[in-house]
Amino acid sequence: MVDQPRSSVGSHPDEEQVNRTEVSTSDTRGGMFRSLRERNYRYYASGQVVSLTGTWMQRAAQDWLVLELTGGSPAALGVAVALQFLPTLLFTLWAGVVADRFDKRRVLIATQSALGGCGLVLGLLDVTGVAVLWHVYVLCFVLGCFAAVDAPVRQSFVVEMVGPKQLTNAVALNSMTFNLARIVGPAIAGVLITAIGTGWVFLLNGISSAAVVGGLLLMDVAALHRSEPAPKERGQLRAGLRYVLGRPDLLVVLALVFFVSTFGMNFENSFAVIARNVFGRDADGYGLLITMLAVGTLSGAALAARRSGRGGPRMRLLLVGAAVFGLLEAGASLMPTYELFAGALVPVGIAVMTFTTTANATVQLSVEPTMRGRVMGLYMLLFLGGKPLGGLASGWLAELLGARWPILLGGLVSLAAAVVGAAVLAVRRRGVAQTS
Repeated sequence: MVDQPRSSVGSHPDEEQVNRTEVSTSDTRGGMFRSLRERNYRYYASGQVVSLTGTWMQRAAQDWLVLELTGGSPAALGVAVALQFLPTLLFTLWAGVVADRFDKRRVLIATQSALGGCGLVLGLLDVTGVAVLWHVYVLCFVLGCFAAVDAPVRQSFVVEMVGPKQLTNAVALNSMTFNLARIVGPAIAGVLITAIGTGWVFLLNGISSAAVVGGLLLMDVAALHRSEPAPKERGQLRAGLRYVLGRPDLLVVLALVFFVSTFGMNFENSFAVIARNVFGRDADGYGLLITMLAVGTLSGAALAARRSGRGGPRMRLLLVGAAVFGLLEAGASLMPTYELFAGALVPVGIAVMTFTTTANATVQLSVEPTMRGRVMGLYMLLFLGGKPLGGLASGWLAELLGARWPILLGGLVSLAAAVVGAAVLAVRRRGVAQTS
């Protein structure tokens, strides 16, 4: 049996509290795809394969459309990305309150339908030849708003589909799906943009959202592992933040997530500069770097799915994953040739996926069910919210010191964050042991 996490604001959790979930042998049989034994999760995962591929197709087509409409302006492309990202900072924490108070499945049906609608609208504007830049900007912001609500609800819904025993495995499988779509989606989009144009790619993405909505509609509601929704009351967002502040173990995990994602995971911007300015490669050389990283992250997700059969997430694995990622990233930045740099990205991808899948499952399994949505809202805010800061820092460092420095310093910051996190937990364990 799985012991539900019983932590509270007044408790003194440490590393062992995060590791409280125990998985019996009977719960870990079935190989790396055992979460798919859950009928509801099979429906969801099948829809996600189609929908996420469409999402990555739209991202590639959207970038290309902006460049076409502006004569190749990088600044205009940056505005589009910022407008799509800004709602994450504005609404993600409140979306966590929505996840705790309302039926997550119904919320996801609404958000996924709306996300698909954005693709259909942009596609219709494009194929009819009336799309202009401000249309793209408006739809980027609207899409970002729905995505900001969708993210914490979707993350916290996984445990309702598979239960606590299979959460770690399901998180790893979700990561596999995401990274597979990240490889396949842009490749398909590149072919289709050339063959039929960007507008039809947007329309296909809009249609693809029907797959995940259909999966949600077909679910057996009675089989969901639901917890009691949080009661309607004032100050629920503040209550969630106080809960996290009362959990030093969670603070360490969330701080690690922020530093690694903000400074260590600015791959796209840094790789483009390295490919062009360090190794003299064109766009195809940059694309190969992204592909090699994706191969690593896909492999890391597969390893995480297989490893999840050995038990729940462990704080030690989280800290080691962050430290190893930092070391490997820093080492990759020093590779003297393009081929060696590209090859080094595969283990970097494996390490970063080990960290991210462990962090996600650790947070979800160590919080009260009624707080899970709000905590995951904060998790997603920290995971994504530092991207603008990291992007600005990497650009400034590359301009000032050279293209390799953002990767080198990002790795060292990740390593330092893991070391400090381990030291904080060690000091707290000793303090709790002395007072008990």
